[in-house]
Amino acid sequence: MRSQKRTVIPIFSILVLLCLSAIASASLYAQAAPSNTTTNPPDFSGVYYPVQQGRGGGGAAPAAPAAPRGTPPPPPTRSAPTGDLSNGRAPTAPALKPEYMAKWEIVRKSRMSGSYEYDPIANCLPPGMPQMMNMTYGMEILQTKDKITFFSEWQDALRRVYLDGRKPSQKVLNDPTYAGYSTGHWEGDTLVVDTVSLHPNSFIDGSSPHSDEMTVKERIRFISPGVLEDRIVVNDPKALLKPWETVHTYRKATRPNDELREFACAEGLGHSPK
Repeated sequence: MRSQKRTVIPIFSILVLLCLSAIASASLYAQAAPSNTTTNPPDFSGVYYPVQQGRGGGGAAPAAPAAPRGTPPPPPTRSAPTGDLSNGRAPTAPALKPEYMAKWEIVRKSRMSGSYEYDPIANCLPPGMPQMMNMTYGMEILQTKDKITFFSEWQDALRRVYLDGRKPSQKVLNDPTYAGYSTGHWEGDTLVVDTVSLHPNSFIDGSSPHSDEMTVKERIRFISPGVLEDRIVVNDPKALLKPWETVHTYRKATRPNDELREFACAEGLGHSPK
């Protein structure tokens, strides 16, 4: 009997040690696990319009009456470039290196002459990233567990953010697009997005050129009920003297203003001067 007890006690001790070891290992794994995920991310789904800021106050002139929400301005035509750049560069524009500032000067002179050669929007090309996040005409966000899709009424621009851990293949990197290739993850209630493989023929802010090394990082979150903020940082070691940062804010629309319309930019080109 004593011999059996002596045998049982060591076995019991071993089982206790194994259990404690398993608990300790689980605790260490939990500490080492990525903290950039959340089991219940916020739902961004819906239609949004830009929040207009800076209206009124500070001696500003009264704003003109706003058009009904959802009423877009007329699409650009080849005879009306979307911006002639005659006012030069804003202080908040991306800080370009000399080589790329020279390229911008070429774009500026071309547009001031009335040409549409360097105006992708007038030629019905996608606005590109990060410019498409201006969402001038409104955007719709479609969200699932593994993917978020942004659809802009402006130029019918589309981009997808993959949340399932995939990475861009070499084939993707060799074939840049206007929207680029976006992957993201959640950090608490904030969607963190990295975009690469961006077409070098697009512009950073509508006129500032960039290189094939440009990348875009975004942090997207609700800052109040129904109000979405997108903080954008553009990095381009070839073209920029320093990273360029901008912030967009959008307000979620309610019925009946939550319907986007087809843009059909190319239709206007058929009626414009050749």
